[in-house]
Amino acid sequence: MNELTLTLDQAIEAAAAHHRAGRTAEAEWLYRAVLRGHPDHPDANHLLGVIAHHSGRLDLAVILIGKAIAVQDGIAAFHSNLGVVFQDQGKLDHAMASYRRALVLKPDFPEALCNLGNALKEQGRLDEAIACCQQALALRPDFPEAFSNLGNPLCELGRLEQAAASCKLALALRPGFAQAAFNLGNILRAQGRPDRAIVCYRRAVGMVPDYAEALSNFGITVQEQGRFDEAVDLYRRALALRPNYPEAQCNLGILWMELGRLMAASQAIERAVDLAPRRAFFYRNLTQAKRLLPGDRWLSGMEDLERDLALLDGKEQVELHFALAKAYEDVGRPADSFHHLLVGNGLKRRQHPYAEAAVLELFERTRSTFTFDLIQGASGLGQPSDVPVFILGMPRSGTSLIEQILASHPQVFGAGERKEFGQLAAGLGGPDDSGFPERAASFDAAEWRRLGTSYLAQIRPLAPQALRITDKMPENFRFAGLIHLVLPNARLIHCRRDPVDTCLSCFSKLFEGDLPWAYDLAEMGRYYRAYERLMEHWRAVLPPGVMLDVEYEEVVADLEGQARRLVAHCGLDWDDSCLTFHHSRRPVRTASATQVRQPIYKTSVGRWQPEASLLRPLLEGLGV
Repeated sequence: MNELTLTLDQAIEAAAAHHRAGRTAEAEWLYRAVLRGHPDHPDANHLLGVIAHHSGRLDLAVILIGKAIAVQDGIAAFHSNLGVVFQDQGKLDHAMASYRRALVLKPDFPEALCNLGNALKEQGRLDEAIACCQQALALRPDFPEAFSNLGNPLCELGRLEQAAASCKLALALRPGFAQAAFNLGNILRAQGRPDRAIVCYRRAVGMVPDYAEALSNFGITVQEQGRFDEAVDLYRRALALRPNYPEAQCNLGILWMELGRLMAASQAIERAVDLAPRRAFFYRNLTQAKRLLPGDRWLSGMEDLERDLALLDGKEQVELHFALAKAYEDVGRPADSFHHLLVGNGLKRRQHPYAEAAVLELFERTRSTFTFDLIQGASGLGQPSDVPVFILGMPRSGTSLIEQILASHPQVFGAGERKEFGQLAAGLGGPDDSGFPERAASFDAAEWRRLGTSYLAQIRPLAPQALRITDKMPENFRFAGLIHLVLPNARLIHCRRDPVDTCLSCFSKLFEGDLPWAYDLAEMGRYYRAYERLMEHWRAVLPPGVMLDVEYEEVVADLEGQARRLVAHCGLDWDDSCLTFHHSRRPVRTASATQVRQPIYKTSVGRWQPEASLLRPLLEGLGV
């Protein structure tokens, strides 16, 4: 008996050694050899389950680790590893129960604490997730997994510097830790540092060549830089490694949508939904890619998911409400659509605090700083290029349509929503801690020219031969005076649309960026009123001819007349291609990506409005 036990131990140890060395085929063969003679052996079942998990055979992993637990329930590692498999299956409740069972058996188990923190993060319970990772680090201060996992909830909370520092500590402890490099890449991308993020993704893939998640997020980052062919290749590489990887399928679908390949977009995102029918994020993207019909199975899937709404984390609940709102709009149920918008926006607003007083005060300070005298005194001192054209206004006011019309001109490059000018304004800090807008009052000619040169150096490489490059970041309206002083020959195009239509359209979209004023009707109305006051100020202080006001409704009613105004304002000769803008194959990264692929239509003018009692907060905010 003792000799037989020794033989088993040796086999298990040899298999474990193969596993640690990455020779999984040899390890799996040995574990199966043990199980042929001892089918209930807990260690062999457990470790063979771990191998099955690593190779993506999740159902088999649950069966094998479950067998180990049935024989030997008191081993904390068995429960913790079973939790990891459940989590990868999307069964967070099962995963949490397994982690908590592991911690009952072994309260000072840092791996289980770290895993529990990861699950809490997925549920949106970010403070609890941070606490779990910190408990794990208190038990094991040199635990790289805990530092890496800690970076994720810190990033979600916007504590990006702390998040990056945590992941860097993980990499310092284990330089070959691909997960930490991947997490750091995600954080750097959130910081607006895509080039650094790409370095991290490359590093992660270099460490683990079949790291599908890193390839997919690498693809997102290069896609945001306009490197679309490279993004397609990265998504396809991820899917070659993991054909049933729903995130990569959805990312590929979003890319096809931006490129105007709407059929391919729908098919890819439908595949993602079929692979993960409990992910509301995929449903919402599907509703952006296609119009649903009554009786559509996708709507039925969303309604089934709504019945389990309480089981979804906060972010996914928001995604589902916005998906249902769009679906019900498609099938002609506007009241149900608006109900989901109210609930979804309310949830989103609670997740994103909004310092309304500070935002509205900033608008007033901007008006006080950029006076007529400042504009007159500094006008003409900046970088003299006439290449930039800024298309600005409220989101959902027609900025995408205007850019698509102009970008159809052969001498215009449509650069989409660029962050560079907002980052330039945010970086105006001075030695006295002043920033935008007050810092601008002290600039001299050299500073104005330096800022303009800096902006131009970032956008000119996008289209070196184009006569004009459009920057369609709507909220650049806040910087119209600064834009003129930095780039005195740049043209500004201000898009306007009916205030109620604009605000309801904003309310109907779950924007990619953080627009906290857009999630409450009353706050949105007050924001819109402050925007109007600021635009009135710019009209009063900017020189004639710098800014052109364009009414969305007039563009819809008279496309050619308004398109000719736009082209003339940009100092270009007329080209008939501006009238067939919907044929353009240029990429469009905007909530209007599908709309700008269609000819002019009038259905967005005077859009459906809810009953007056529901609309009253918006109307009172607007002051009408």
